[in-house]
Amino acid sequence: MQSRLLLLGAPGGHGGPASRRMRLLLRQVVQRRPGGDRQRPEVRLLHAGSGADTGDTVNIGDVSYKLKIPKNPELVPQNYISDSLAQSVVQHLRWIMQKDLLGQDVFLIGPPGPLRRSIAMQYLELTKREVEYIALSRDTTETDLKQRREIRAGTAFYIDQCAVRAATEGRTLILEGLEKAERNVLPVLNNLLENREMQLEDGRFLMSAERYDKLLRDHTKKELDSWKIVRVSENFRVIALGLPVPRYSGNPLDPPLRSRFQARDIYYLPFKDQLKLLYSIGANVSAEKVSQLLSFATTLCSQESSTLGLPDFPLDSLAAAVQILDSFPMMPIKHAIQWLYPYSILLGHEGKMAVEGVLKRFELQDSGSSLLPKEIVKVEKMMENHVSQASVTIRIADKEVTIKVPAGTRLLSQPCASDCFIQTLSHKQLQAEMMQSHMVKDICLVGGKGCGKTVIAKNFADTLGYNIEPIMLYQDMTARDLLQQRYTLPNGDTAWRSSPLVNAALEGKLVLLDGIHRVNAGTLAVLQRLIHDRELSLYDGSRLLREDRYMRLKEELQLSDEQLQKRSIFPIHPSFRVIALAEPPVIGSTAHQWLGPEFLTMFFFHYMKPLVKSEEIQVIKEKVPNVPQEALDKLLSFTHKLRETQDPTAQSLAASLSTRQLLRISRRLSQYPNENLHSAVTKACLSRFLPSLARSALEKNLADATIEINTDDNLEPELKDYKCEVTSGTLRIGAVSAPIYNAHEKMKVPDVLFYDNIQHVIVMEDMGSRMMNKNLLKNAPVLDTTVQTLTLQPSVKDGLIVYEDSPLVKAVKLGHILVVDEADKAPTNVTCILKTLVENGEMILADGRRIVANSANVNGRENVVVIHPDFRMIVLANRPGFPFLGNDFFGTLGDIFSCHAVDNPKPHSELEMLRQYGPNVPEPILQKLVAAFGELRSLADQGIINYPYSTREVVNIVKHLQKFPTEGLSSVVRNVFDFDSYNNDMREILINTLHKYGIPIGAKPTSVQLAKE
Repeated sequence: MQSRLLLLGAPGGHGGPASRRMRLLLRQVVQRRPGGDRQRPEVRLLHAGSGADTGDTVNIGDVSYKLKIPKNPELVPQNYISDSLAQSVVQHLRWIMQKDLLGQDVFLIGPPGPLRRSIAMQYLELTKREVEYIALSRDTTETDLKQRREIRAGTAFYIDQCAVRAATEGRTLILEGLEKAERNVLPVLNNLLENREMQLEDGRFLMSAERYDKLLRDHTKKELDSWKIVRVSENFRVIALGLPVPRYSGNPLDPPLRSRFQARDIYYLPFKDQLKLLYSIGANVSAEKVSQLLSFATTLCSQESSTLGLPDFPLDSLAAAVQILDSFPMMPIKHAIQWLYPYSILLGHEGKMAVEGVLKRFELQDSGSSLLPKEIVKVEKMMENHVSQASVTIRIADKEVTIKVPAGTRLLSQPCASDCFIQTLSHKQLQAEMMQSHMVKDICLVGGKGCGKTVIAKNFADTLGYNIEPIMLYQDMTARDLLQQRYTLPNGDTAWRSSPLVNAALEGKLVLLDGIHRVNAGTLAVLQRLIHDRELSLYDGSRLLREDRYMRLKEELQLSDEQLQKRSIFPIHPSFRVIALAEPPVIGSTAHQWLGPEFLTMFFFHYMKPLVKSEEIQVIKEKVPNVPQEALDKLLSFTHKLRETQDPTAQSLAASLSTRQLLRISRRLSQYPNENLHSAVTKACLSRFLPSLARSALEKNLADATIEINTDDNLEPELKDYKCEVTSGTLRIGAVSAPIYNAHEKMKVPDVLFYDNIQHVIVMEDMGSRMMNKNLLKNAPVLDTTVQTLTLQPSVKDGLIVYEDSPLVKAVKLGHILVVDEADKAPTNVTCILKTLVENGEMILADGRRIVANSANVNGRENVVVIHPDFRMIVLANRPGFPFLGNDFFGTLGDIFSCHAVDNPKPHSELEMLRQYGPNVPEPILQKLVAAFGELRSLADQGIINYPYSTREVVNIVKHLQKFPTEGLSSVVRNVFDFDSYNNDMREILINTLHKYGIPIGAKPTSVQLAKE
């Protein structure tokens, strides 16, 4: 096909700077075209003579389009057209223009990445068309496309959304991510696409321009308005952007929807276009290296690679990688590839071998580790055009290279100056590599649970003077939680509140997206445009633009910031950056393979390896100086053996012994040097509740590491040693004592019927010593219990919704102890919110207030709640695993808390306690009950029966016998066992066990073992 080119404006037209730029661009493209005259693209400069007000004409080869003057010029995309357009892009633009002239809607289909969106935006910039953009996600509903209900001054009314606005105003609607939307959402648009008609919720009816104009001949406009008929502009078009499903995951296109679009495959740029682009960016990198890198990337995007199950290589990120190599030409290319495509954590063994094979083929195997960045030498702040930047010097291969990177708005702290951050060699190297990536793109830090990702990210932020905005992500998070939420104003009107992420973008903070591996991929789609293009369209109609685009708009339209803000257009701060924190994908599992081809295009990936043993010892010794040396060596040999093993059971145990947990055990050992290491490890792994296979693996590994149970500990401690007593304002439990707190609100101090029993007193002593570690018990007995509404409880007063502080917030403010009961029943989002509170002492409340730990951070900020130094949290949860129906709370958050297993009392303790509940119940009956229930529990532990019979049930039986002594034991135990009366197998086991201990339940004449001997 003969390829032809672009455009231009009339001398007196509205082109201005834009058309000058286009002329230059044209000359460039025309000069660069190789080949004979026959191929020389035909460039016509048509202009509209003296009638310049009708607009100019744009030509792409033989296709011409007459520009119209946009009504809202601030909605026209800016700065998308690059200085040298690749020939393939021009072909795409020409095709879109043809479809536009035919009045058809187009669907740009192709692999993940920003290219399709950028081509659509370039076309709209070229033809000066206003854009309405919506990123579809699994949370998009009909109201996001058509009309949304709002309340103003007590009256409900409808506000048009993007599709209706685009149709009535003659804009172009860009729908991105059609494969993400739920099935029933897009059919709403079918009739609008086909006949340009749509019935709206507020009773109006959209009608195509032709039909409307026909009606207008016979009726006046007033009549049509009274019939609520609205004209759809003849300039309205739809550009849909989607991925091909089934190759990528998502919902396939509905046939009636698909048939309404004209499709165009927007594949990656052809090799030579891409190569030319990379050469222009990386002038310092040898041309051979660049072409090898591109060949490698193209190979991984080929059909053969996808049949091997390799995700696509993110070709769009190559430009950013070459930019880094341009500053560090000595760096091995293979290292940069790992950042773009972290195949070592992404793929199984076969996949890794395949990628290594391709690397060899293109001679990219040189892994000279001496050429890797070693550390950050110094960081200096500088201002450039009112933008804060830092010049960072990095040591690499005995050289020092200085680069410019975006910096935050605070003062810089020197690298590694933070008092609580311990620099190890691998940490220094990781920080230097993150600094390189930070120069060009957002970062994703991948590493196991509790290995210190947050600490590294915080230290990185301090080094560059960033304010941090931690955002905890959870599984059920919606697009609204990420961007904007609805709330009610004091007068009852509805309004939108921007999320912390949006505010951080406007203020230039560093956002920590913690736990990005948990979020549904369909929800993250709304962030793609923010991360690729630094642009965002919000639910309330406001638009956030990249700084350079905002400045250009301001310049061209001669508007002030206030005027643009009135039109809901805001600049994204140039310092704004995102660091995502994630756990490594589980290789071979479909559920946890979050790192897909779409995700790869968004970030540079840095893998945070678990610390090697020497470094872990260094960290622990600096954090906990007086930890006993011998115990520490044993503990670390044991942990590293678990981490390095190939046995999946042992690996799952290693997850419970993260660096975070090891630090906690070490603190404990330094405080109580004669404490047994065996019990500390079993407590950290909650070994009491592990499946039998995992428990035996743990015991075996502990024995191999010569971590033994102290023989003295196994004897039941003497009762007289363990007393719970109060003397002169001090509470003493066993060996631990603490002052008693004088509570203000006496009604919140719990008053519990508690019979001393040795086992529970030991747990209380243990909790006390841990709380003393954290200065906790000083003001122990003030208690708030919490509900699902963790942060705020809405209630209605005088017809208005008001938020009252939840128990959590009250406890934080007043320094109470917060008891969170049934934590395993809470959805994961609730418990994840606790992580930021416990770990970082930060949390955002639903009404926009923020809880912070350090009162130094407050300095006059509004809406801040400072955590009271006495605030503590006790979380109660059932053990993980069947038959308890909760979520695995321990698996998600176990290593943030110090865990205590409260077991059923041992027979001796239980008997002691039952005597206090039933002083008049005959001793033999109590002994029978204790023995029978003891055996039933051991059957439950072995997995023979499902239900774990608890002490609560025995207590209830004894209470009944105490009150009604004449009733037979066999009828009273039925209060517990009638639950199982319809399950025959279970009933058989129960009857046999109870008969064995002489409890005659369900006795038949054939029951021989109950007969007198």
